[in-house]
Amino acid sequence: MTLFGNRGSKPLMVDIQIDGDSLTLEQAMAIANGQSTASLSRESRAKMGESCSAVEEILRSGDTVYGINTGFGAMSSVRIEDDEIEALQANLVRSHACGVGDRMEPEHVLLMMVFRANSIAKGVSGSRPEVVDLILSMVNSRISPEVPRIGSLGASGDLAPLSHMALSMMGEGKCSVYNNGEWETRESKDALSEAGLEPIKLRAKEGLSLINGTSQMCAFLAITILNMEALSFAADASIACSLEAIRGSQKPFDSRIHASRPQFGQTLSAARILEHLSGSEISSSDADYDRVQDAYCFRCAPQVHGPVIELLRETRRMLEIEVNSATDNPLVFVDGDVAEIISGGNFHGQNLALASDAIAIACHELATISERRINQIMDPKWSGQKAFLANKEGLESGLMIIQYVAASIISELHLLANPATTCNVPVSMGKEDHVSMGSTGCYRALRSSMLLSQVIANEMVCSSEALDRIDQKAGEGVTKIHTWVRGFVSPLEGDRTMTEECEALSEALVGGHLSSIIG
Repeated sequence: MTLFGNRGSKPLMVDIQIDGDSLTLEQAMAIANGQSTASLSRESRAKMGESCSAVEEILRSGDTVYGINTGFGAMSSVRIEDDEIEALQANLVRSHACGVGDRMEPEHVLLMMVFRANSIAKGVSGSRPEVVDLILSMVNSRISPEVPRIGSLGASGDLAPLSHMALSMMGEGKCSVYNNGEWETRESKDALSEAGLEPIKLRAKEGLSLINGTSQMCAFLAITILNMEALSFAADASIACSLEAIRGSQKPFDSRIHASRPQFGQTLSAARILEHLSGSEISSSDADYDRVQDAYCFRCAPQVHGPVIELLRETRRMLEIEVNSATDNPLVFVDGDVAEIISGGNFHGQNLALASDAIAIACHELATISERRINQIMDPKWSGQKAFLANKEGLESGLMIIQYVAASIISELHLLANPATTCNVPVSMGKEDHVSMGSTGCYRALRSSMLLSQVIANEMVCSSEALDRIDQKAGEGVTKIHTWVRGFVSPLEGDRTMTEECEALSEALVGGHLSSIIG
């Protein structure tokens, strides 16, 4: 299953200005997907020129300043001679490019590059504009460095992954190049040459600026947020369909209930669900509903879905600040004729790591409540239909194993819900003694969102089959959703393999396609 969804039709190609201040998640995704190009803004070019000049002036002065003419980490007290500055930066990249594991998907790398370019474009990293120009030219040319996923500790920046990116910018290592709909492997120097680009020779501070930031974490978390926003919308749509499938009560979604506990996400979730049920002849809105109360997986859905909506809202706010921040170290501040180099810790990804832990738990919760609704649709006691919606009970199993698959996914989500942030391993001879493990956490959250999409898809498969067997008219929104689902999964006329259909529906959900048909 891909970890980079297709999010709708391709828009008109536009050029997005990279300025370090205004990049949105959607813009970054469009650039990484090849739907838009990117270029460095004039204002950023000027600010970068000022900070670069400040670095050059320090070299001329003979002062010793960390990150410019010293070693790194535990070797920060070692002074480097002026004629070895370029070698220092190249050695930094080469030595740190030692990641392992599966290679990142090319689009993930391109998104990471967009975020790195935007961070440096803020103009306080001491790098030349040419550095950002090369990053953006590679992205626009669909040249994606080969980057092993594992190696970042989520503090000191995503050192190993970003070093592999920088290595390709130096014309070393390998790249994937997009050609006629396929990704092809090239030597980096050849890929650059074919695109009319020159490898860069890194100057003082530039290697450190490239590798010392939160860009891999941001890439994984950005995709996760976009996935989860689509899936939280889909979860509300799915419960509406499932409520119809069991002929449940609409009363728990009454706006007066949620106005009396005015949590934003809860209120929004309930309103969405009720809107999908508008005009229904199936689900009950009568006070004398004979079941009195539905199970929590229906009755409490807004109270479970709502906190996820709020978590995503807050995480998006935080992440859009992060992708428009300078996250390397040290930073170069220029005020008129005065320049100051200050060391700090903006490379620490604790904010991203904690958010990723919460999202992984949220994925688990949305999946578990979805699976419980699947269970009720499968159970004649609740649905009033044949067990497992089989056409011929006993001879056929119907959708029995659809629930098993959802339960299996929940087991995986349970493991993934364990926090990454509680695994601190001090490094660099104790100087870097607290790390966030944010890269591990953000990638885990991304995987969790993809697994969640399959559970919600499986719920929709079951509710659609049940709706086919109910004569009354479903709600207006539910009818649209049901028709849309049937574009991916045909009615169950007998037992058959359903893997491809279920996965196709899952990918459409995580890609946000459902919102286009129900608004």
